[in-house]
Amino acid sequence: MFKKFSQLGRAFMLPISILPVAGLLLGLGGALTNESAVAAYPFLNQGWLQTILTVMSSAGNAVFANLALIFAIGISVGLAKGDKGTAGLAGGVAFLVYTATISGLLQLFSAEGATIDTGVVGSIVIGVTVATLHNKYRKIQLPQFLGFFGGSRFIPIVSSFAAIIIGSFFYIIWPPIQDALVVAGNHIADMGSIGTFFYGFLLRLTGAVGLHHTIYPMFWYTSLGGSEVVAGQTISGAQNIFFAQLADPQHTGLFTYGTRFFAGRFITMMFGLPAACYAMYRAIPKANREKNGGLYFSGALTSFLTGITEPVEYMFLFVAPWLYVIHAFLDGLAFYFADILNIRIGNSFSGGLIDFLLFGLLQGEDKTNWIKVIPLGLLWAVIYYLVFTVCIKKFHVAIPGMEEASSTLNEADVVDKNSTLHEDAVKIIEVLGTEENIESVTACATRLRVSVKDSQKVQVDVFKTLGATAVFEVQGGIQAVYGGKADLLSQEINQILGLDE
Repeated sequence: MFKKFSQLGRAFMLPISILPVAGLLLGLGGALTNESAVAAYPFLNQGWLQTILTVMSSAGNAVFANLALIFAIGISVGLAKGDKGTAGLAGGVAFLVYTATISGLLQLFSAEGATIDTGVVGSIVIGVTVATLHNKYRKIQLPQFLGFFGGSRFIPIVSSFAAIIIGSFFYIIWPPIQDALVVAGNHIADMGSIGTFFYGFLLRLTGAVGLHHTIYPMFWYTSLGGSEVVAGQTISGAQNIFFAQLADPQHTGLFTYGTRFFAGRFITMMFGLPAACYAMYRAIPKANREKNGGLYFSGALTSFLTGITEPVEYMFLFVAPWLYVIHAFLDGLAFYFADILNIRIGNSFSGGLIDFLLFGLLQGEDKTNWIKVIPLGLLWAVIYYLVFTVCIKKFHVAIPGMEEASSTLNEADVVDKNSTLHEDAVKIIEVLGTEENIESVTACATRLRVSVKDSQKVQVDVFKTLGATAVFEVQGGIQAVYGGKADLLSQEINQILGLDE
């Protein structure tokens, strides 16, 4: 199980690495092209500026709109033992077939307008299935008259048929799950401040797999988020009411109570998660901070400025799901306290500094109580920092950069500093107990990850004479820390062993 989850977590790293930049583009572009923001702040209404911001928003949205597809491809590539390009193509094709199957079944057998969105859950199932089929059948030999479709060409074909079956299965099981979320939303709307807590908690919890889109639209755009008369018209939906009040020059007093479905986000996104990033950065060994600092800084900045949290959350979600549940609980509490303190800040789509300035500070204290976010946010930063520091250190959460650096190893310990990559790979194969003992060799950002048949045959201590700064023995194999060289060694070893064919 350890090896399987370790491989799955590693497979997510490539698609996750593009999220911070995409988040900044989407957050800045989306918030500053919002119609209400442009109407409220005329300096934004410049043709050239709106063109740039619109392109930025579209570019960032292209990544997030296709995140499930990107993850399906990333998982297929990450879990494939060889010929990874074919696995990626098969993963992309299979996901498209999977979504098309669900869409076709909805058109045939469901009411008009019915939708099913399985989010990242579907992409994980597709990616794992494709990788499993790929690893098993990529060298299959078919009868001569079907020989053209053998080998790697067989993988997209069999994956597509598997995707049809999976899509049909999700068409049956997923509607009850979506309906359960809708029922939960109806109950939450009638529970007052306690309901606000459950809204925040459930929203964050389902956000882990992309199902939060099933929850918040009910509150933002329907009467579950309230109904109020604004400028002589009855408006339903928390966000609809807020923007109507924002556009009404006669509106006085606090904004709609429906902002309870937004206001807590600023506390977590601007203060809590950036503090969590700092805690994770401080928790990793000092020797690893320089090369991993950019990842944590960009994630924190994206969350703080734009309120897009996936780049931070995916750093710990897959290696410690229980820590994500704690994060969701704290986020629910943030919504609860923002509610009882009457913080009335709305937002366009997220809870970062941009929306905080546009819809909080610049609207005035009398309408938003924005000043209360500052002390509560600072308290939340302390809580997040302490919680993440204690949890990561106590339970040794394998966040990026957590690998320990050896306190005694230095360059002089390496047998031959002038050895080639091929020579190093040959030596490592010998240390692992020769080719017969090796099951698979992969790499994450800094670690060479090896599964072996007999751990007793591995000469662990010798690794430190071959340039590894640390070596970890895990069930069924070892992990050796080589920094940026890990991926190169993995490719070279696989090529020598013929595992990349």
